[in-house]
Amino acid sequence: MTTLIQLEYIVAVDTYRHFATAADKCFVTQPTLSMQIKKLEDQLGLVIFDRTRQPVVPTMLGEKVIEQARTVLLENSRIHQIIKEEKEDISGEIRIGIIPTISPYLLPLFTGKLKAKFPKVKIKVEELVTERIEYQLKKDLLDVGILVTPLHNPGIIEHPLYYEEMMVYSNLKHQFAVQPIIDIKDIATPEIWLLSDGHCFRHQVINLCDIQNFESDALPFEFEGGNLDTLMRIIDREGGYTLIPELSGLEFQGERAKQVRKFDDITPLREVALVYTRKFAKTKLIEGLAQTIQESIPEHMLDKNRGTIVEWK
Repeated sequence: MTTLIQLEYIVAVDTYRHFATAADKCFVTQPTLSMQIKKLEDQLGLVIFDRTRQPVVPTMLGEKVIEQARTVLLENSRIHQIIKEEKEDISGEIRIGIIPTISPYLLPLFTGKLKAKFPKVKIKVEELVTERIEYQLKKDLLDVGILVTPLHNPGIIEHPLYYEEMMVYSNLKHQFAVQPIIDIKDIATPEIWLLSDGHCFRHQVINLCDIQNFESDALPFEFEGGNLDTLMRIIDREGGYTLIPELSGLEFQGERAKQVRKFDDITPLREVALVYTRKFAKTKLIEGLAQTIQESIPEHMLDKNRGTIVEWK
């Protein structure tokens, strides 16, 4: 008879693609894990993993078995979760993935409040690009993600949280700091600094400004990174401009505030959402997380109708 332990073991091997790592994560020895998986394969009359390849990969039929195993384990966990939520005993762990252009500005606003609201919950946060969050959600390495949507991924549920304006950040000596009106057409010049490829905010800027075949020859050097604060510090020293999300400049005052300008012909917005798969059973925790975030940001940012959402995919 197939056991839940055996299903946990094959899911772990599929997740980590290494028998020793999977055994370590399951708190058993590798021989124990390997023996149980071999026993399951014998019971089912099939080979679940191709052990000749490194990293180990599931066979075609093995992939279907593993997918069903994930479903069975999910449904089993829901039984316990239903009881916990009914008793209002919200505990355990929540693993959050968040993209770098949101993380430094949003995390300090809500994490303390979330812990106060759910003191029995262990909160783990990892900063990742969108592609890695999508992958880790699929593999159950994360419970939820905080990123920019829409993703157009049918396997992921999107819960929009807020809408932040995309604004111009320029060197104080740049013309944008004093120019009376800034239109979208003014932005597509070689003086614009962009984040490296793979970051959704870069693609939003390119889509918004209709930048074709971007070349940075007018800039003193080429920057490859995903940290907006670094980019703004470079602009302060070297000149030029970029676009920043509203939350990143929320506390700017004095001269720094003069470096941030809005567009006159459009209010471009990026939609920030909580994302998860149907595998995540802690519904009350998701609702609590979303509510805590929305209570922690300026109220006007909850309004979707104050501008135009810029897609990045």
